[in-house]
Amino acid sequence: MRAGPGLRVAFLNAHLSNQCARDPAMQRGLRSFLVLNDGVGVDLARRLLYGAKFRQNLNGTDFITAFLDRTTANLRIFLLGAHADVVAQAAGRLDREWPRHEVVGFHHGFLDGTDEEALAELISRTRPDLMLVGMGNPRQEQWIARHIPEVSPCAMATGAWFDFYSRSIPRAPRWVRAMRAEWVYRLCREPRRLAGRYLVGNGVFLVRLARCWLTRSVRSRAGDNSR
Repeated sequence: MRAGPGLRVAFLNAHLSNQCARDPAMQRGLRSFLVLNDGVGVDLARRLLYGAKFRQNLNGTDFITAFLDRTTANLRIFLLGAHADVVAQAAGRLDREWPRHEVVGFHHGFLDGTDEEALAELISRTRPDLMLVGMGNPRQEQWIARHIPEVSPCAMATGAWFDFYSRSIPRAPRWVRAMRAEWVYRLCREPRRLAGRYLVGNGVFLVRLARCWLTRSVRSRAGDNSR
């Protein structure tokens, strides 16, 4: 953030990885982002493909809260995403817990093409230092790519942070999170909404990972045999 405007932050989990595999434009778009690792799936991929694990799981739900708590900057923040009542509750709690930061505005995340530019102009007039954008993958990343740094020098794609932070949706107990199984807890609470993402999507991710590992293994053996 201190280096200047144009910082876009995304959190790569198995779900977003699958979307990038299906959409090359999405994959190219993320090259302009600071991409942080989120979840056990990408950690498994790093271990299998590169022989090392990530030092920390930088999921957005924990990372954003820690960042707001630890940053030395006093930030002007705009919240965009979730249902109107949820984002309003998140904004109110942020104001109470971090009075040194200022919530300069908030808006729900259900937009259409006719009001997006007007909203961008409204946000720009509030002069935020940071935008927290929680509209789900890939809409939140696409919105950030279109409007940052024009409306704000920095934005983070928050995922479900508004839902958790507003306490509209409870988080998994700490012992479940310590086991890296929060996705199982979320699936049990919202099976209809999340079954495709976690049951089908995680399977797709593992198949992609296995193919990548086999391809690397074949190439490595071929290289050894040619020496």
